[in-house]
Amino acid sequence: MPRSAAAYLADIVEACDAIEAVLRGVNLQRYQNERAIRSAVEREFILIGEAVGSLTRIDPQLSAGTSHARLIVGFRNQLAHDYASIDDEIVLAIAQHDASVLRGECALLLESLGEAA
Repeated sequence: MPRSAAAYLADIVEACDAIEAVLRGVNLQRYQNERAIRSAVEREFILIGEAVGSLTRIDPQLSAGTSHARLIVGFRNQLAHDYASIDDEIVLAIAQHDASVLRGECALLLESLGEAA
């Protein structure tokens, strides 16, 4: 049975929350030195990219409510398939600045569907 748009949106919100939680108090040096932190953040971004891609396929109109859907999927592909090119500073910057924007957009979309974030 296919998943609903609300399920994918909830996955994105939860992944953004997980990124925020794991990065609490983490600076660039610690991020670069602790593989477990990098792995956790990258895994959540891969999940986000998968969810955004799925949402785009099942409800393109709804997914238009998220900024940069194509870039998010592309970032997921880079993390999954081109790990040698990953720049920790860029990943951390995206995590610290862009994940919260995406979370807010997805929470609003969930509310528009009558779901709680």
